[in-house]
Amino acid sequence: MKPKTLSAPESSLAEFEGELEQLTQALPRRINADPEKVEQGLAKLVLTLIELLRKLLERQALRRMEGGSLTSEEIERMGVTFIRLEEKMVELRAHFGLAEDDLNLSLGPLGDLM
Repeated sequence: MKPKTLSAPESSLAEFEGELEQLTQALPRRINADPEKVEQGLAKLVLTLIELLRKLLERQALRRMEGGSLTSEEIERMGVTFIRLEEKMVELRAHFGLAEDDLNLSLGPLGDLM
């Protein structure tokens, strides 16, 4: 009897299942519900999202600058905004005892978020 070959949709599904299995193995089996660490965990999540958005906005601003669609006043204003945001992020990371690397999430086989 000839071995069964997977069609394209079944093959893609099998690949997805394999990747999903790798990701779930990287996750902890239990949730740490320590009340002392809840605040830091929540702060880490929120600051990670803010950092991701900040990097995306900076890239978009650079593209717009290179494309010439911004005035010099807009460029100056965005530069000041990004500097202040970075200063605030440093302050918040220090307040919650987080290093810059703490905001980088590992996505398993997909690599790091940032």
